[in-house]
Amino acid sequence: MHNTKLIILDRDGVINEDSDTHIRRPDEWIPIPGSLTAIAKLNQAGYRVVIATNQSGLARGLFKIDTLNAIHSKMNLALASEGGRIDGLFFCPHGPKSGCDCRKPRPGLLLQIADRFYTSLEKVPCIGDSLRDLQAAMAVGARPILVRTGKGTKTEADPKLDPAIPIYDNLSEAVAELLKQEE
Repeated sequence: MHNTKLIILDRDGVINEDSDTHIRRPDEWIPIPGSLTAIAKLNQAGYRVVIATNQSGLARGLFKIDTLNAIHSKMNLALASEGGRIDGLFFCPHGPKSGCDCRKPRPGLLLQIADRFYTSLEKVPCIGDSLRDLQAAMAVGARPILVRTGKGTKTEADPKLDPAIPIYDNLSEAVAELLKQEE
C-alpha cells in the first residue's frame, strides 16, 4: 500500500447545493460558490479527489442511473472549466433500510475507495456535511472534516458530533486550511 495524497468528499451539500427532495436532474445540480475552484486547487496540490455519496434516489425510483450519469457529466464539465477533475466517484444506490454495507455511515464506500486506490485511509481528509459522512470517515481511521453548507449547520448542532472535528464554512475554506497546513 503506497500513500497517495487522497481526499474524499461527499457530493450533495459539499460540492453542490443540497435538496431535501434529492438532486433528480442535471439542472438541479448547482455548484456551491467556490467549491469547483477548491477542487481544482486540490488537484494542483497533487491530491486525488474522490467522491463518496449516498444516492438512495436510485432505490426510491426518483431517477435512473442514466440520469445520475448525466448529473455527474455536468459536474465533471463544470469542474473541467475550472481546471479541476474528480479521480473517482463512488456511490451507494441503496435505500436507507437496505442493510447494505456501502451506505454511509457504514464504511463500505470508503473501503471500496481504499481498495481501488491501493491505499490506507488512515488520516485521509474526508469532508462532509452530515454526521453519517463523518461517522463513515471515523470508522476507517480517516480524518473527518465538517462543512456548514448543505446539512452542515444542522450537523454542527448535533450533540453526537465529536467536538474535536474541525468545522469550516464551506469546501473552499476547508481546502484553504488543509493546503496551508501542508506548507
